[in-house]
Amino acid sequence: MHFRSLRVASLAGWCLVAASLLFAQDWKTASSLPGVDFSGLSARQKAIVLKVLREHDCSCQCGRKLAQCRVEDPGCAYSTNLAATAVAAIKAGKSEPEVLAAIDSSKWAHVQEPQLLSDPVNIPVAGAPVTGPANAAVTLVEFSDFQCPYCSAAVGQLREVLKMYPTQVKLIFKQFPLEMHPQADLAAAAAVAAHKQGKFWAMHDAMFAHPESLSRKGILSLAQQNGLEMSQFENDIDSTVVRETVVRDVQDGNQAGVEGTPTVFINGQHYNGAVTADALKQVIDSQLKLSKNAKLN
Repeated sequence: MHFRSLRVASLAGWCLVAASLLFAQDWKTASSLPGVDFSGLSARQKAIVLKVLREHDCSCQCGRKLAQCRVEDPGCAYSTNLAATAVAAIKAGKSEPEVLAAIDSSKWAHVQEPQLLSDPVNIPVAGAPVTGPANAAVTLVEFSDFQCPYCSAAVGQLREVLKMYPTQVKLIFKQFPLEMHPQADLAAAAAVAAHKQGKFWAMHDAMFAHPESLSRKGILSLAQQNGLEMSQFENDIDSTVVRETVVRDVQDGNQAGVEGTPTVFINGQHYNGAVTADALKQVIDSQLKLSKNAKLN
């Protein structure tokens, strides 16, 4: 399975694929493209880059041109990086043929099969909601969006994992509301506000169980039903502290290479497989074996 299929199918159809709905523009004539930084280019340089992106095929095997892929699939890592390569080449004074050569020699010019686990990265988790034993041998960090249906589907799978490993696995939740989901940011703030009262997981479960209730009115109703002190909750949900917490989580996700939701890290390693209990079990078992061997040595 190649990278695009893995991102869309195995990672439960990351929500960024649908972000094309946000860009009501014709990629053949658009003067700006999602995720492409044209700043610092002269009009002539920008024209060359746009020409290349409109004429060159995307290497992810989607059948689109690079510019078309940027508009219709903003989450595509191939068109993102190849567009950045074209811009960098132009800024370096390269001609159009040299820009094309730079694209064709890029590592993104060909489909890459990602490792199941990427190299470990540091993810700040202090103060984040956690469930499971503090001394767990395996730590899962999930970046999630309360309005994402694929995140909703992952809830039961991750819950099953925790049941399978009650003393060996813990789950840490990080907010990653996507701009394409208009109610996700408010839901993220509500979750952080609930966490301040020790009710994060109750609101987590309630909001994922009732995606139709993520308006402000619906969230307040869910909070009341789950025993939150409403005066404090309403103050917190709009507070600067809570909003900054959500922003920090998103920044942490960006730094860790999160492109969509749900994204799971296993002991700091970006997991590139299906977010299902069965698939996760195989990786967790391997991590537990590595941990055991390390202790023996």
